[in-house]
Amino acid sequence: MPIRRVTARGVTATWLYTVSAIVFFELIVVLVWGATLAQTGFDRAAVIAVLVGGLVWILSTAPLLRAYRHRTGEATAVDWRSILLPLGVAVAYGVLGWTLSGLWVLLMLPLAQSLQLLDWPRSVRARMVLVVTALLVGLWVVDVNVVFPEPALSAVGDRYVAGVFSILLPLTTVMSLWWWDVLIALDRARISEARLAATQERLNVATDVHDLQGHHLEVIALQLELAERLLHADPGAALEQLRAARLSVDEARQGTRDLATRFRSVPLPDELANARDLLRAAGIAADTVVAPDAGSAPASVFGPVIRETTTNVLRHGGGKQARLTLTRHGDHWRYEICNDVVAAEAPPTQPSPAPGSSSGSTRWGTGLEGMARRVGDAGGSLEVIPGAADFTVIVTVPADAEFRG
Repeated sequence: MPIRRVTARGVTATWLYTVSAIVFFELIVVLVWGATLAQTGFDRAAVIAVLVGGLVWILSTAPLLRAYRHRTGEATAVDWRSILLPLGVAVAYGVLGWTLSGLWVLLMLPLAQSLQLLDWPRSVRARMVLVVTALLVGLWVVDVNVVFPEPALSAVGDRYVAGVFSILLPLTTVMSLWWWDVLIALDRARISEARLAATQERLNVATDVHDLQGHHLEVIALQLELAERLLHADPGAALEQLRAARLSVDEARQGTRDLATRFRSVPLPDELANARDLLRAAGIAADTVVAPDAGSAPASVFGPVIRETTTNVLRHGGGKQARLTLTRHGDHWRYEICNDVVAAEAPPTQPSPAPGSSSGSTRWGTGLEGMARRVGDAGGSLEVIPGAADFTVIVTVPADAEFRG
């Protein structure tokens, strides 16, 4: 089963901007042609038919854009069954525009534009847009000078407006899609880099565990083997080797704990950045204010608090904004997280009377009580300020505090 690639939220937003620009430009071209034909003296029914047909054609490009959005970036055969209908609509609209107006550029433009939305190889697309642009220029020249000689199209205030928009439409589309391709390449590079970093980290962990445990296990095995040999000849010496083996086991256990602690610990600036990214991924506009020396704050206290409060915002907040702050005030560090809440989720308006107090909404209280105990064990304090429209948690901890739970 193929793995579905998940792009960042900003990448998805960029795609929406790209599609909006392409569709907007197509709509402008259709409207400009409708206005040009109306000013030239064409029948109102013909102008309306060109406008309505243009809207149908623009809608038919939606499947092509959707397929381009979810392409893998690898060379694949064109699935003609999925593109025949959009291309057929483009051809039909071109024939309709040419039949009603006699303009060759209207015959070619819809199909030329729809072809640019297909997932062509880069070299093919570059050659295609150059050929299409040159062809549209030639057809526009023919329309102005042969099909509608003076004073037809040239009588319009600016006879080049419709032609310029038509000629630039495929080129502008290709440039927009090229920008999207660059962004997708960067996003894939970011994902690959993250996976490579994770793989490298796993290799580092495996190497450290192998070196640590391999050394201790080798020593323990030698000590036990020596104790077995000395068991009958010198029981006292054998007992000493058994005691040494036990000490080696304790050293291996402690070394494993230290190794696990080292890999579990995350610098607080990174912890806050991860919390911000997690909230943004959930659709919450999150911002952080972090002191330059935040790395020296007691991570064993603030790390779990940051993770727990972030989880609370995701589970119970229901709002759209959050702000996380970690700053130093004298000999204390202060962490504050404030998020807006919807009316149905808002906790009581009065502040909690004491850190960790169970008064107020029980839905919000359990996790906060656990945090209050953890912070209290480190000599700090937790303050909860619930409001009608927001919810704030403030944690103040001495700079030299460490969790002793």
